Amino acid sequence: MRFYTNSHPYYCGIDLHARMLYVCILDDKGETVTHKKINAGPDELMKLVKPYIGNIVIGVECMHCWYWVADWCDVQGIDFVLGHALYMKAIHGGKTKNDKIDSFKIAKLLRGGNFPLAYQYPQDMRATRDLLRRRTRLVRYAGELKAHVKNTASQYNLPDLNRLNLRYENNREQVRELFPDQMVQTSVDLDLDLVSFFDKELRKIEWKLKKHAQKFNSKEFSLLKTVPGIGDILSLTIVYEIGDISRFDSVQKFASYCRLVKCKAESAGKVYGTQGNKIGNAHLKWAFSEAAVLFLRGNDDAKRYLQKLQRRMPKSKALSVLAHKLGRAAYYMLKTGSVFDEARLLKG
Repeated sequence: MRFYTNSHPYYCGIDLHARMLYVCILDDKGETVTHKKINAGPDELMKLVKPYIGNIVIGVECMHCWYWVADWCDVQGIDFVLGHALYMKAIHGGKTKNDKIDSFKIAKLLRGGNFPLAYQYPQDMRATRDLLRRRTRLVRYAGELKAHVKNTASQYNLPDLNRLNLRYENNREQVRELFPDQMVQTSVDLDLDLVSFFDKELRKIEWKLKKHAQKFNSKEFSLLKTVPGIGDILSLTIVYEIGDISRFDSVQKFASYCRLVKCKAESAGKVYGTQGNKIGNAHLKWAFSEAAVLFLRGNDDAKRYLQKLQRRMPKSKALSVLAHKLGRAAYYMLKTGSVFDEARLLKG
């Protein structure tokens, strides 16, 4: 966990919402200078902080609409810090909780050097990362539609559709006249039509994402694809979820951010299990977990290594270890600009 410890004459805590802001400004002695509710917009915010520009830092909790505040502060030359939502427990605790109290607590955390920092993702990469995340959600939704078709066949005791991969258009056509009830068939046709539509649109999105990466992040994109099993989508996910690899001082911090390690909950010498499993980047956890499974395909050396791990742990944990090693390898590849070394990865 990193904290913001810089000193300023004034500290501004904002409880951020889509349509309104609650702003609290404290001076360096902890006295409240301003504490009021305003409409969410640069003009209203400027009226409040203009007298303090050059002497103030603004802090907000990381939530979905922080982009415009960060960009506005950058244009105005105001120091801006983003707070890690899961670490800001001082805001969520207490007997009473409201926007006014939250903004005051944010300002207090800033002034006291206890404001937990989140990564302020670069402006020029945000839209691409968000589009990539949306693509992931749409792919999962398309998967749910395919699963609904197969579950419907089971519901009516029709031939097992697991033999058909509904990813392919020809296989979907075989299901078009399968159900005798017209209402059921209409429901299934709706699923299949939506899947076909998603396929068409997702191909356009993937093409644009790939072209963007080749233009602006071609080195990182190409390096990651030297890992067997990491293709375009996994490479794109890793590149755009990391942002800047130099923000990680060590491979341990990178692995922790990727949710590839579990932290012990320990007190008085006793271990009570693990905690913090939800702190980190879920998209990177998924990417490296997928990469571990795909790395094994047609790779006899990797399969032997997994079997070696399975002599002392379950298969699920062995796959997690392999995902962790791939994450470490990706870190060093991006840090040094070197291609993947399979022999070195399987050596340990």
